[in-house]
Amino acid sequence: MTSAPPGVTRGKDTFGWMLHEPLTRKSSFHLTSSSVSWSQPSSSNPEGRGKSQFTEEKLGQAEKTELDAHFENLLARADSTKNWTEKILRQTEVLLQPNPSARVEEFLYEKLDRKVPSRVTNGELLAQYMTEAANDFGPGTPYGKTLIKVGETQRRLGAAERDFIHSASINFLTPLRNFLEGDWRTISKERRILQNRRLDLDACKARLKKAKAAEAKAAAEHELRLTQTEFDRQAEVTRLLLEGISSTHVNHLRCLHEFVESQTNYYAQCYQYMLDLQKQLGSSKGEIFSGTFVGNAESTSPPPAAASPPAVAATTLPAVPTIPVVPTIVGVPNTVAESVLNPNEVKPPASGTRKARVLYDYEAADSTELALLADEMITVYSLPGMDPDWLIGERGNQKGKVPVTYLELLS
Repeated sequence: MTSAPPGVTRGKDTFGWMLHEPLTRKSSFHLTSSSVSWSQPSSSNPEGRGKSQFTEEKLGQAEKTELDAHFENLLARADSTKNWTEKILRQTEVLLQPNPSARVEEFLYEKLDRKVPSRVTNGELLAQYMTEAANDFGPGTPYGKTLIKVGETQRRLGAAERDFIHSASINFLTPLRNFLEGDWRTISKERRILQNRRLDLDACKARLKKAKAAEAKAAAEHELRLTQTEFDRQAEVTRLLLEGISSTHVNHLRCLHEFVESQTNYYAQCYQYMLDLQKQLGSSKGEIFSGTFVGNAESTSPPPAAASPPAVAATTLPAVPTIPVVPTIVGVPNTVAESVLNPNEVKPPASGTRKARVLYDYEAADSTELALLADEMITVYSLPGMDPDWLIGERGNQKGKVPVTYLELLS
């Protein structure tokens, strides 16, 4: 038969025991439907000692066991890895999806373990609008034809963007999330346990110092050995996890290479699509803008000996007249490459010239070119067989070749 705890006798109450002495604040009495438990809390409660130790440390009234320098470096490295991984993850998400509402929606779908619905990219939406506009204006008109060509390219760009986002999410974002939601949570949990073990250890050390009687000292020393063993064991577990951060760096490095490869392929595709579009538009420029001066649409390199200015081409409209061309003269080479241009021998065309405003400073590479100053006005005209990226410019008595990309042609 179970013996009664102090202050309790066998009775006829519901639980089988009858309390005949009042409980004190230092005792506790727990009743359940099947048992009665009684406990007298000990002054050596580990949780209570840990809280007391933590408070005294904050107040500067207790000593604290310090971790070795190598362990502290591992902790700092782990914290740095976690913080920078979070920042890189968040900013990459912004790069791949600039719309914050769409990012929140994708986050909710991910937390609900549901598939994120397919979303139309901005390029694909633009392609749809351009195609609809072309059908409205007339697909056979010059404007309609161009809208269809540009729209098709935008659709291809949007599809390439979709593939890039998908690849980057799987090969780069997912590993970063797995680290933060998996490995880092495990590390944080073990670090909290280590902190509690350390507080218990320091509390035992303080208790040993305060012990006066031999029996109390012996009990404190025994408890200190136990807490020291638990602390050392937890420190080793935590150390192994922290040293695993090096493997995390190696894994993230591999993922970073895959991200760069995906981004490189994406931009290479976009570049090729735009080159193809530029060639298509350049081949039809003559018939669309008949009677309008146009440059070489297939030229992708800057003028010789010129710094790379912003890509500002001469603004042209269908109603703008062409640049006057000097008639071909017998005995004069048809291309500039066949003979060095002597500006002093060039005569302005009888049909007239055009004015142009200089957009950027330009330093002449040789005596055949004309140096330019930004915002000045010059007179320009073309020669037969001349590179379409260049014109003949005149300023007073000075004359020479000038790059078209540095000019704004005026009506």
